[in-house]
Amino acid sequence: MLKKYLRYLIFFIVLGFASSSYAKTIMILGDSISAGFGIAPEQGWVSLLQKRLDSQKAKQHKVINASVSGETTSGALARLPKLLQTHQPDVVVIELGGNDGLRGGPPQMIQNNLAQLIQLSQKAQAKVVLLGMKLPPNYGTAYNSAFENNYKVLSQRYKVTLLPFFMQGVAGQNHLMQADKIHPNAKAQMTLLNNAFPSIKSVL
Repeated sequence: MLKKYLRYLIFFIVLGFASSSYAKTIMILGDSISAGFGIAPEQGWVSLLQKRLDSQKAKQHKVINASVSGETTSGALARLPKLLQTHQPDVVVIELGGNDGLRGGPPQMIQNNLAQLIQLSQKAQAKVVLLGMKLPPNYGTAYNSAFENNYKVLSQRYKVTLLPFFMQGVAGQNHLMQADKIHPNAKAQMTLLNNAFPSIKSVL
């Protein structure tokens, strides 16, 4: 009886160890900021995320960059079902809405699209991290407030991890922006990673 008990105990210990070593797949669904517009791919924050995770050595996680420059919430919504089927991510990091806002898209439409992105990801059993964005002040207080509030509303409604402003410490800093004053340069990428990493780590 004791030998049988010990065999079961060893089995579950081994099983637990195997489970704890399971590598998770993290998919970044974003726009040009995450696609690394204007810089070398290896310089982007998503590539730096993979390097940081690899350096920790505790668990090996795989990062998939499904970001596209110029992407909108509508465009991502059209792409997401196939991406989920192909990569079967454990975590989906959504960095979207900025292009919709810069084009003056209705805040309710942006919220609805982001909600569907979250729902599709959760239905696929993925945990979601939402990276919030802000718009330049010239878009007006009312529009900017409605735009920013979308992220807070959605994080509460669907109980997802939210980083209120992904570009914190980068936006408005000329030495960290490219000449167009829209896209972060290579120097800004570590700051972006440091902004996003605690939220991503919390769901792993």
